[in-house]
Amino acid sequence: MTITSFLDLRILADRVADAPKILADTLADTRAFDGCLGVDVLVDVADPRHFVAVERWQSIEHDDAYREWRTTDAGRSELGTIVSEPPVLTRLSTAPQS
Repeated sequence: MTITSFLDLRILADRVADAPKILADTLADTRAFDGCLGVDVLVDVADPRHFVAVERWQSIEHDDAYREWRTTDAGRSELGTIVSEPPVLTRLSTAPQS
C-alpha cells in the first residue's frame, strides 16, 4: 500500500532565503532513496516560513527505512539548521473506497 507523508516545516526567519537550496539538496537524497515515488515542496502563500514536503512512498516499510536512515551520519542533512521547531510528520494511506 502506498503512503503519502507530509513533513510540515517552519523555517527560521533569517534562513528563508537559504531554504530552497537546502531543501533541494536534502530532497535529492530523498528522491533517490529506495521506494520513494516522488516529492513535492509546497510553500504557504500567507507565510513564506511555512513549507510542506509531500512525499510518496511505495510502502510504510520504505518510509520507515528512510526515516531510520535520516538518523544516521550518512543520512543527516542541513535541514535541522534552518528550522525554527521540530518538523511535524503525518503519514497517510488512501482510504478504502465505499
